[in-house]
Amino acid sequence: MRNKFLTTTLVLAAFSATLGAKAGWNVIADVFISPAHAQEIDWTKVDETLGRKAAVSGDVHRYGFGRSDLSVTLDGVAIKTSFALGGWVAFKPAHGGVMAMGDLVLLESEVNPVMLKLMEGGLEITAVHNHLLRANPATFYMHVGGHGDPVKLASAIRNALAESKTPLIIPASTSPPPAVDLDTAQLDQIIGVKGQANGGVYQFGVPRRDPVTEEGIQLAPVGPMGVATAINFQRTGSGKAAITGDFVLIGSEVNPVIRALRENGIEVTALHSHMLDEQPRLYFMHFWANDDAVKLAKGLRAALDKTASTKS
Repeated sequence: MRNKFLTTTLVLAAFSATLGAKAGWNVIADVFISPAHAQEIDWTKVDETLGRKAAVSGDVHRYGFGRSDLSVTLDGVAIKTSFALGGWVAFKPAHGGVMAMGDLVLLESEVNPVMLKLMEGGLEITAVHNHLLRANPATFYMHVGGHGDPVKLASAIRNALAESKTPLIIPASTSPPPAVDLDTAQLDQIIGVKGQANGGVYQFGVPRRDPVTEEGIQLAPVGPMGVATAINFQRTGSGKAAITGDFVLIGSEVNPVIRALRENGIEVTALHSHMLDEQPRLYFMHFWANDDAVKLAKGLRAALDKTASTKS
């Protein structure tokens, strides 16, 4: 075991020298160590603690905490859970444990009780803000982060959410998911990536071309880690759809995207950060409209063209 450790150390040291001083030890070590950590973590215990199975993408385990208990309307549209009420927490193996990131959906009265429990459990609050305007009841979004033992972090998150009415037990469903009933092939073509149906909502995740890191760790896969531009379509009838989501932007892209959205009749509802020390520094711009689905898709594509985003 000692010889194996020495060999690994020498390989890492040589790799570090090859890359030069700009490559931090933690970044290099994660390349070799993260897969081992992923194997060592008992994800069954994490699932049991959080009361649900994770959606697994690469080495990221993402847990959904949708607010199916809420009946929220905006401009006469009944908001589906997967459209704008889908809280989540993602765990990524890192530094001998996991990096946790998440976005919890809360009512105004739930914000401070949940925040206090999260802090007691060793998690950090990285943002609290709105995503929507005029929603009834108003909803707020609390972004959280942390590092450490995954089961302890999961327990802290569950204890915090118990201070809200977030469903902690997922009821079994025997009914098929509602149909999206939009020309999704045309939407795919306009947006430039393939979307997917989720709970009656058609969703896109558009990655940025350049990697995003936090504390030397690359946030990938980008969708599960919350750093891909998210676009959601919810049918409202007669070829129309409500849209919401958030653009992931660097500073120089913010105002060009605002102008593109407003020129296409899409309302900007929030602009803020989600994290504390990511590289490059990112801004998240939320939006809303309810109009012809194809027209809105073209407006969103015009805004995406102002960003360094991928297009297939």
